[in-house]
Amino acid sequence: MAVWPDWRSTVTFSEDGPGVTLLHESPELKVVLVGLGVGQALPVHPGPSASFHFLDGEGVMVVGTEEVEVAAGATVVVPTGVSRGVRATSRLVFLGSLGDPASENGPH
Repeated sequence: MAVWPDWRSTVTFSEDGPGVTLLHESPELKVVLVGLGVGQALPVHPGPSASFHFLDGEGVMVVGTEEVEVAAGATVVVPTGVSRGVRATSRLVFLGSLGDPASENGPH
């Protein structure tokens, strides 16, 4: 078991690109905490089934051919193989949980 009492003390940001903190990785599940600065993005890519819960900020999530505005409190669930990406329009933090990270569509 692992507990993070407050994500704010765990999230990282980088001028060079997304700040990705690995919280858990096993054959069944990968959990990451991601910090994006304004204008930073995770490029659109296919992956395993995943959920993205936005903790702070605002941005745009691309899922397949759709773009969805996201903000703190939003949750997006993406099926296996469907392309996804995230672009920050303000400083943005999200928790990503990826199922089956060892599949041909993962890890990402």
